[in-house]
Amino acid sequence: PLGTYIRVTNLRNKKTITVKVNDRLHHRNKRLVDLTRAGAQKLGYIKSGTTRVKVEVLGKKPSQIK
Repeated sequence: PLGTYIRVTNLRNKKTITVKVNDRLHHRNKRLVDLTRAGAQKLGYIKSGTTRVKVEVLGKKPSQIK
């Protein structure tokens, strides 16, 4: 749901970021998440364009993030 915080982990290099869901993808889109360029850069896959990731739901409030 919108406003939920998620942890996204690049499965190739184990780099992780925490982001807030602010948009939904089209239901026919096969991608799970679409990150900003800055997010992709932090996860280290900017050159390849896409990568396999693990997504963990953290909750609605930043205080729930561990």
